[in-house]
Amino acid sequence: TINNLLPGLFDTERGRGAAALIGGGSGLSADEYIETLPAGRLGMIDEFGATCAFLCSQHAAYITGQNILVDGGNYRGTF
Repeated sequence: TINNLLPGLFDTERGRGAAALIGGGSGLSADEYIETLPAGRLGMIDEFGATCAFLCSQHAAYITGQNILVDGGNYRGTF
């Protein structure tokens, strides 16, 4: 079984730095950019860990070949 976890921005030093870089390209501070995210905040590392733990458990035994977005709704997709 192979599944992919696709993280968005998380509340880490690197995540905040990325928010500052991305926001700066639009003239926004890191905090202003973070407020524009659909979740209105950065992800917490525990949320990512919980998703990983779920996929490693028997509860996810029938899930295979998937790309799981853990990004607070930031990726808007095709539709």
